[in-house]
Amino acid sequence: MGIISKLLRKNTSPARIAGFALSNFIGLFIVAGAVMFYIDARGIWEDDDSFINTDYLVINKKVTSASTLGDKDATRFSAKDIADLQSQPWVRRIGEFSSSDFRVYASVSQGGRGMETALFFESVPDSFVDISGSDWRFEPAQSTVPVMIPKDYLALYNFGFAGSAGLPQLSEQLLTGIPLKLYMRSEDGSRSLSMEGSIVGFSNRINTVLVPDSFMQYANSCLGDNQNSAPSRLIIDVSSPGDVAIADYLKDNGFEVAGDKSGSSAAYLLKVVIGIVVSVGILITLLSVFVLMLSISLLMEKNRSVIYRLLMLGAPLREVGAPYSRMIIVGCAVAWFFSMVAIIILRSFYSSALEGFGIYADGLIWAVSTGTLLALIVITVNVAAVSRKVKGAWSLKRKDA
Repeated sequence: MGIISKLLRKNTSPARIAGFALSNFIGLFIVAGAVMFYIDARGIWEDDDSFINTDYLVINKKVTSASTLGDKDATRFSAKDIADLQSQPWVRRIGEFSSSDFRVYASVSQGGRGMETALFFESVPDSFVDISGSDWRFEPAQSTVPVMIPKDYLALYNFGFAGSAGLPQLSEQLLTGIPLKLYMRSEDGSRSLSMEGSIVGFSNRINTVLVPDSFMQYANSCLGDNQNSAPSRLIIDVSSPGDVAIADYLKDNGFEVAGDKSGSSAAYLLKVVIGIVVSVGILITLLSVFVLMLSISLLMEKNRSVIYRLLMLGAPLREVGAPYSRMIIVGCAVAWFFSMVAIIILRSFYSSALEGFGIYADGLIWAVSTGTLLALIVITVNVAAVSRKVKGAWSLKRKDA
């Protein structure tokens, strides 16, 4: 085994092997580093709202002079509007907002003090709300209604209203434990419902008081006037929220997006940039594979007569190919090791900044997994190429025999 290895490695070019290891290191570092940075940094732009998916957009029509003068249909979406939206390539599905067709009053009391206010309810299809079915469900037989409110409403109460009214500030945890008293009545006052409400979540994505769609249908059937009007707002599941095509379409049709759009745009730009960087890294990795394959092929061609004689003497195919396979494995292992060291160093430069944003991502795990997978692919491809070369020489030997 030692003699065979020495014979076959006689014409080895250290410069070529070093060139492969260097190019493979650069490719692995770029790909793994890009994946790590994307996983780590995406939390900066992604909304921390765990109840509404970040790929959803809430849109409405702009309020115009026509709607101001009493034409409510001017701000509603027609069936044609919805069909045209659904035909756009970036739209996966559309949900309609349903509004309460009745009066809503809510009261809450804590520590001997209370507050009462008029409210409004809206709902979206339950599939758009990421809350477990047991918490986001309503049956007519039950007397408790799950409610989700915007975080902005709570902030306005705590830092605006509570101080001036001499009321205590409320945390999210405290508010979820305080039952709401809900009183609902029809527009003419002839029908009413009294129920308890339970706050089950706070949303940054939807600026409304949200209830389950099943409750909205039930309450509208009991208290509403049964006039099914077109929706004034839509929730859209899009493939890429920050896509320029979406902004252009909405602008051309006079639609507005609710909430802050900068996070979606930044996240989309991050995906595009990372995609370009990963593509460059993969290209360099592929080039390193071809460099190694070419180097091994040239080396085996120089040692063709030695390989032929060894096979004629009965040397096993595996032993003849083993020296070249070891060179491939060692070169890939060295490139992988130094690329992993490099991405750990890279992460040390920005990890403290991420922690300042309160983000503790696991991008390093993904980077190591990606780098390891790429290294294994490179090894497999090149070892398979060596095996084919040796088998080709064996076939030639048998033909000569």
